[in-house]
Amino acid sequence: MIEQRLGCSIREFFDREGEAPFRDLEQAVLDDLTRTHQGVLSTGGGSVLRQANREHLHQRAHVIYLRSSPDEIFRRLRHDASRPLLQVADPLQRLRDLYADRDPLYRETAHFVIETGRPSVATLVNMIVMQLELVGAVPGG
Repeated sequence: MIEQRLGCSIREFFDREGEAPFRDLEQAVLDDLTRTHQGVLSTGGGSVLRQANREHLHQRAHVIYLRSSPDEIFRRLRHDASRPLLQVADPLQRLRDLYADRDPLYRETAHFVIETGRPSVATLVNMIVMQLELVGAVPGG
């Protein structure tokens, strides 16, 4: 959704405009989507940095934090050049620093925390559906 509004990739926008203007747009998009969208939203990792985003997500949605360790995230993203904040000399250390800053914010925002580890996608989906069934967000099977 953000890239559609930008008309370019997030990385291009970051390079051209910087992080603060991106976070402004991200906040506007999240505010809009949490008011109107019915379905699954997958936010970017920095979306929890702003208090307004945390409040909108927590108050208007069922938030599931799919928690992964910095080492696991590095394994998944080590070849991904589209992540502006990881284009540094030591991306693993950067992930560790981001995790230290953001994990408490993710936990504050989330209704559920699911440890991702290395289960299959099907297993993760089942874990998410079970949590949502418990709160009546989706009909039980």
